[in-house]
Amino acid sequence: MENVLRHIPKTDKLLKAFNGCNGILLKRIITEFLEAYRKSLLEGGAVMEFEKCVERIKEDYFKRTQKSLKPLINATGIVVHTNLGRSVFSNEILEEIKPLLCAYNNLEYEVKKGVRGDRYAHLQNLFAALLGAEDVLVVNNNAAAVFLIFNTFAKNKEVVVSRGELIEIGGSFRIPRVMEDSGAILKEVGTTNKTNLKDYQEAINPDTAMLFKAHKSNYEIVGFSKEVGHRELISLAKERQIIDYYDLGSGYFGIKGLEALAKHEMPLEEIVKLNPSLVSFSGDKLLGGAQAGIIFGKKCYIEKLKQNQLLRMLRVDKFTLAALEATLMAYLQGEYEKIPTCRLLLQSKEELARNAEKLFDLIPKRFEPVIVATKSYSGGGAMPNRALESFGIALSFGSEERLEELLRERGIIGRIESGKVILDVRALLEGDEVRIQEALLEIEEFLNHEESLGGGANYAR
Repeated sequence: MENVLRHIPKTDKLLKAFNGCNGILLKRIITEFLEAYRKSLLEGGAVMEFEKCVERIKEDYFKRTQKSLKPLINATGIVVHTNLGRSVFSNEILEEIKPLLCAYNNLEYEVKKGVRGDRYAHLQNLFAALLGAEDVLVVNNNAAAVFLIFNTFAKNKEVVVSRGELIEIGGSFRIPRVMEDSGAILKEVGTTNKTNLKDYQEAINPDTAMLFKAHKSNYEIVGFSKEVGHRELISLAKERQIIDYYDLGSGYFGIKGLEALAKHEMPLEEIVKLNPSLVSFSGDKLLGGAQAGIIFGKKCYIEKLKQNQLLRMLRVDKFTLAALEATLMAYLQGEYEKIPTCRLLLQSKEELARNAEKLFDLIPKRFEPVIVATKSYSGGGAMPNRALESFGIALSFGSEERLEELLRERGIIGRIESGKVILDVRALLEGDEVRIQEALLEIEEFLNHEESLGGGANYAR
């Protein structure tokens, strides 16, 4: 037994075989390797040469020191894809905010007075110019906005909401649970498919703090159904002297072209005209900016939200504020091309067809590429079931599941449809076509090599 264990290399010798590594991490990996190697030898495992030991340790070190976040190509056709990071930033926006992020700045400092300032003031003028909103507050996401509003105005009080709007969105975020955790008391009215104004009227009592409306972000109720509009709830709330609050989920400006796509959604400009108490929405959905929960409404309510101690835990940092400021400035100046989400959604059918032809010409013919008409979506909980016309490339090469996996391993996320791998061009960014071509050439070479070794049957239908 001792003769077997003598093959275990010394820690010092292994350490000397590496240069430019993190010493603490490397020593930990070597210790773990030696323990596993010793156990293997005692159980009758094979002896490894010193070079093989170094190779195993090197592989482990490399694996542990790779960055987890990596760029991907979105060929799903879903523009605001939550799993793929939602809205992306343009180089123009990033270059614009780079000087702020690479230097000290006036995040909470009033330069003229030389005193501490308000980090939330930086967006107030922009929102006033764009919307005419009385005041605005930004927190780290829209879920935080919902929680903060409930906790501030409805703790131990009732919030009236339609049963048809007791939503659950991604990550098991459920309105009833959020209300419970915030201290608010849920008061359900109406039925799943039909809620009338009378239902809200009859539910209001001395313990009612708020009439709440939630946007049905990722589903629709069709057929025999009815819901009460935001305008009606605002009027009722004013009449009864309580707060109205609309969790809009995804908000958008009514820029030319986008209003046609979102014809069943109310643009922010129209919502402001209704003079609501409070509205909240996400900054990284249709707006095309950074992750944030944007709250706007009456100044008296915004000021009360700022006094809630929870705000300290939910506040945004300089990057979020700088990115939102640059995004809003692009809207104000009509520079929508600086906002990728807007640009991708506003592509014409002709432009999408040209992009599909461009991609088609780059794909190796062995994958039997075919240009196909597809349906894409805005994503991000906006315009549910509103399909957008698009084009994609259908690919074939043995098993579609295996081809989709090989593409995914190379950072290209598509979808399988009717036995084909579909690469939708709707959400492709500049340079993605070339990266797709390079990946497919690599996959082709890999599969050809597998076939030459007799493994081709693994990929047959």
